[in-house]
Amino acid sequence: MKSDALGKVGQKIREIRKDQKLTLKDVAEKSGITTGLLSKIENFRTIPSLPVLHNISIALDVPMSELVKPVNDTGPEPYILIRSGEGESETREDSPGLTYESLVSQGIANLNIRANIVKVAPHTYRPPTSTDAMELLHVLTGTIHYGLDEEVLELQPGDTLYFDGAIPHSVENKFGAEASLFKIYLLRGN
Repeated sequence: MKSDALGKVGQKIREIRKDQKLTLKDVAEKSGITTGLLSKIENFRTIPSLPVLHNISIALDVPMSELVKPVNDTGPEPYILIRSGEGESETREDSPGLTYESLVSQGIANLNIRANIVKVAPHTYRPPTSTDAMELLHVLTGTIHYGLDEEVLELQPGDTLYFDGAIPHSVENKFGAEASLFKIYLLRGN
């Protein structure tokens, strides 16, 4: 599975804090930030600035590199694929009774969003095309074959695919039943 890890920074902070049996208030006070900001960071509602991350690392007495260890520093992957059931479920301290299944987290600054339900008729093939957008699709029904450059991925209901639309991509429904996708285009601003 190819996936992103930016959202795991907050999870790592929470994990270390809890391992040390510290409260949100303890770490917030030691790092000079508010309890609310620390809660937002841990629950991936905001991304900490480097100075804030540095202060949190000092408060937890761990190197900053330990907090960002989950982040892939080899550059962006050409796509992110999360198979049905592979999304990480989490509960958030600020949202009791709710469980979040993380499909993908990615900054969207300077992007416009377009969302569609896409229905793919039986025995349909759409040749490769490209867009000036980042694309996210989630298979609702049916099975499709999604081509990304030279690779073809078989996607089942519940699978999520995130990729750069500049990569030539095709879609094929080889079966006798309609397939449907929830698709989001993140269009690059001019």
